[in-house]
Amino acid sequence: MSEHVLPKLDYGYADLEPAISGEIMEIHHSKHHNTYVTNLNAAEKAYAAAVQARDVRKQIEIQSAIKFNGGGHINHTLFWKNLAPSKAGGGQLKDGALKSAIEKDFGSVEKFKEHFNKTTAAVQGSGWGWLGYSALSQKLEVVTTKDQDPLISHAPILGVDVWEHAYYLQYRNLRPKYLEAIWSVINWQEAEARFEKARGASAQL
Repeated sequence: MSEHVLPKLDYGYADLEPAISGEIMEIHHSKHHNTYVTNLNAAEKAYAAAVQARDVRKQIEIQSAIKFNGGGHINHTLFWKNLAPSKAGGGQLKDGALKSAIEKDFGSVEKFKEHFNKTTAAVQGSGWGWLGYSALSQKLEVVTTKDQDPLISHAPILGVDVWEHAYYLQYRNLRPKYLEAIWSVINWQEAEARFEKARGASAQL
């Protein structure tokens, strides 16, 4: 079984400033995400050993570590791709299928951002805010998950980390300010590609 690795970023740590400081990005990526990867690899090895030993109790015990660290790895891998420097098109939502769907499902792009920020700012403790595509309703919806739970109910189109380590060094306790600023570095091109993929998969159901 191959081990999980920390993904490389498509930009430098300081390239998302002033929306997200280089110091936050470096700590968030090289420390926090790296810890999830390390712990996930350790948990999977322990789980494989428990399966080999037919120790069901131990398998159940380890599942929570796999869920937490696996979710952290999945979420952050998506999050980094979700961001782009302004010089590389970050923050620019061009006319297309995703913009049209946002306007249809939320009324306007600005109304969507307001709804997303209000919902995500209200996450209690640590968690994530998501724009997800529901195969059931065939609509875009704003949802949240707690801690490092990945988005399972919807296809993730974009996600924003609202753990304090994602913003506290720069924004202190002002989570709404962080949410306002992050739109300037959202990689809408990546979100568009995810939306097209999700919509295509839904059409095949």
